Amino acid sequence: MQIDLNSDLGESFGPWTLGDDAAILRLVSSANVACGFHAGDPTTIRGTCTAAAEAGVAVGAHVAYRDLAGFGRRFLDVEVHHLVDDLVYQVGALQALAAASGTTVRYVKPHGALYNAVVTHREQARAVVTAVREVGPDLPLVALPGSVVAEEAEAVGLRVVLEAFADRAYAPDGTLVPRREPGAVLHDPELVAARVVRLATEGTVEAVEGSVLEVAVESVCVHGDTPGAVQVATAVRSALAAAGVRVASFL
Repeated sequence: MQIDLNSDLGESFGPWTLGDDAAILRLVSSANVACGFHAGDPTTIRGTCTAAAEAGVAVGAHVAYRDLAGFGRRFLDVEVHHLVDDLVYQVGALQALAAASGTTVRYVKPHGALYNAVVTHREQARAVVTAVREVGPDLPLVALPGSVVAEEAEAVGLRVVLEAFADRAYAPDGTLVPRREPGAVLHDPELVAARVVRLATEGTVEAVEGSVLEVAVESVCVHGDTPGAVQVATAVRSALAAAGVRVASFL
C-alpha cells in the first residue's frame, strides 16, 4: 500500500521567506512549486526545483490566478482565454527553470482560489484543462474528488490524480471548509497524522459535522506554509510508516 504526499513549495518571494521547504522536501514525494503568479520568484523557484531534484521529489506546476497581493486566495473573474494563457505561461516558465535545475515538470495542480473555483466553475475548469492539454497533454492534473475540473479532464483523456487534504476541514459535500471559517485548518500533528492514515488505508475522512466521506485518492496534501507544518508532516510520515503505508509519488 502506498500514498503520495504533496506540499505547496517555492512560495517565498525576494527577501520574504515562507515555510521551511528544505525540511518539507525530506518528508514528501511531490512538490507543488509556485510559478510566480501567487508567490515565488525565479531564483526561489529554481532553488526549489534544484532541492527537489536532489531529494528525489517530483516537481509539479502550482498554477494560480495572477494575484501576488492576495496570495492567489481571492477568486478572480478572469476571461477564459486570458486564464488559459496565464496558465500556459506559468507551466512554461516552471518547465524552463526545472530544466535548468536538472529536473522536469511532472504534473499540474491549481492553487488556492483557482483550485476551489474549478470544483464547481465549469468555464474556468475548462480553461485549466485546455491549458494543460496545450502545454503538456501527458501531464496529470491533481484535483479534488467530485470536482468539475476532474470531470472535464477525464472527458478529454487527461490523467486525473485525485487528492485529499491532511490539514483542512471538510464540509459534508466533500468540499473544503473556507479558510476564513474557524477550524478550517487543522494544526494538531497527531490528529492530522491519524486522518492521513485513515485516508490511505480506508479511503475515508470525517467531515466537520461528523459524517464520513468516501474519498479514494492517490495523493494527500500537507501544507508547508502553516505554523507547525514540519511537525505535522513529520508526524504524518511516522504514522504512515507505522501503518505499513509507503510514501511514493503517484507518477
